[in-house]
Order: sequence, then C-alpha cells, then structure tokens
Amino acid sequence: MKKAFAVFYAAVVAACYTAVSAQNRTYGQREMDPLVSSEWLAARLNGGNLLVIDIRSADEYSKGHIPGSANVPTDRWWVTRNQLLLELPDPGGLRDRIGQAGIRTDSKVVLVNKVDTDFDRAHLPRVAWTLIYGGVQAVSILDGGLNKWISEGRPVSTDPFAPREAAYEGVIQEKIRISKPDLVRILSFSGSEAAAIIDSRAPGDFFGVSAMMPSSKSGHIPGAACLPVDWAFTALGAFRKTEELEAMAKGVVGSDRDRQIIVYCGVGGYAATWWYIFSEMLGYRNARVYDGSIQEWIMDPEAPLVRYEW
Repeated sequence: MKKAFAVFYAAVVAACYTAVSAQNRTYGQREMDPLVSSEWLAARLNGGNLLVIDIRSADEYSKGHIPGSANVPTDRWWVTRNQLLLELPDPGGLRDRIGQAGIRTDSKVVLVNKVDTDFDRAHLPRVAWTLIYGGVQAVSILDGGLNKWISEGRPVSTDPFAPREAAYEGVIQEKIRISKPDLVRILSFSGSEAAAIIDSRAPGDFFGVSAMMPSSKSGHIPGAACLPVDWAFTALGAFRKTEELEAMAKGVVGSDRDRQIIVYCGVGGYAATWWYIFSEMLGYRNARVYDGSIQEWIMDPEAPLVRYEW
C-alpha cells in the first residue's frame, strides 16, 4: 500500500511541476536584456521609466556613483528570519521596499554594484531575483558593474538621487522559490531525473572538506551537482560569454528547457546567480531558488547530507 501511494504521489507531483513549467511566466516579460552594457546604459540615462539602483553601501555610494542612480543597499533586500540569514522579506514588506525604491510596475530597473569579489558579483543577481520574485517585469544587471563604468572614464557624481516613492502592487512570483518541505518531497518521490539540483558553493564545501563546517554538517544535498558561483564570471567580474554559460548549463542539467532546476548555496547569497543565468539568460522555464539553502538544511538533524562524493 505504501509503495502504491508513493508511486501515485510521485505522479501527482510530476504532473504539478509539468503544469507549472508550461505556464506563461509573467515575470519573464522583460523589455530589455538581462545584462546591459555600460554603452547601453550611458545612452539611456535619465530617459523614460529607466531607474538605476546602486546596491552598494551608503558610504560607497556617497563617494561616487552613476549620475541619477538611487542607492538601495543590499541589506535592504533581505531579512533574518528564524535564525536564517538573507531570507526574502514577506510579500507585504517586499512590496513596500520596492515602492520605497521608486520602482513602479512599468519601471525598467538596472542594478549596479562593484564587482571586486564573488559576494559583490553574486549580490547583483540576488537582488534581481528578489525584484523578479516581487513581480517587477523588467530587471537587468550592469555587466562588469561600476568597475567597468569607471575604467571607461564615464561620468561619476556625488549628488544623491532620491526617487519618488511609489505605491507598488506587483504580483508575487512564488513559483521561482522552493521551500524545504517541497524540496524534501521532490527528493523523496520525484527522483533525480525529474529535477536537477544545483549546489553553487565552492567545490570544497560541496565535497565536504571545507574547514568552515563541522564534519557532521558538511557535504551536499543528495542528488546535487556542483556548479560554483565563481565559474559564472570572468576575472574582471563580468559574466562569461553566453555560449560558455550555456555549455556549462547543458553539461550539468541538460538542454531540456522545461526541466525543473533547483539551486541552493550556503545562505542564499550565491544561488540566485545560476538561477538568473538559467532563467533569465538561457531561457530555462522552471528554475527555482531554495532560499533557506544549507543553513536551513543542516538545522534538521534528519536531513541527509552526502560527503566525499561528486
């Protein structure tokens, strides 16, 4: 009886996720590319409904920023909840934050950050994912960040820009996030062929030899493949060429654009990078972020971990 129920449940879950992947994704209806160049942005500054959001700290912003860009630091885009870091705000709180940033339903948002470290680079797609989750239609990232803008001798201002707050009522896109209970159900009933699970941490963390974690809590979620966040970027902090990223994606998750993909990392800061690549740059239609990531997974003493295996 239990076996029959498991087979039936697996069929129901698979059908459910197939239906989700076939939906028209309203959040994917963008009017500009997911990555924009400094040339593109320079030609459109202060035009129409374009809004440039600088996610650096207030101190960094005050020392020089792209003219007309607003400062909304990264820590405004996440919360700590139940001892979990970098969690999405609740829907009401997120809508408030989006509106306070001056973003409207028809805004075209370009995110800017420095790209000195992997954290800096990953914060851009993390905030982009958060805005897309909040229902913002058009979100892009300045490729190469403020570093490239400055290296090209483009204008920098110290005059602050305060956008006019908006009453934002975007539709929350819950289908691009997955909870731990849903992930557990997928692991229990769907099997590895139904979903590609991606761990975007460093290989040492994935393999279970990192000194950052105690041995009893090291390793990766069963069935996961390692696709580190730093592999997505060049040495200068820009995204790798699309054809390179596509080859990496195809080699790890395959070419089926409807296959379910679940990305996680340590605390949720890195996972959105590969989600952004899969979903917004390469057209995979069923990618999701496990926001709790390993930090939540290891809070459960019964949650399995795989160590010393690829």
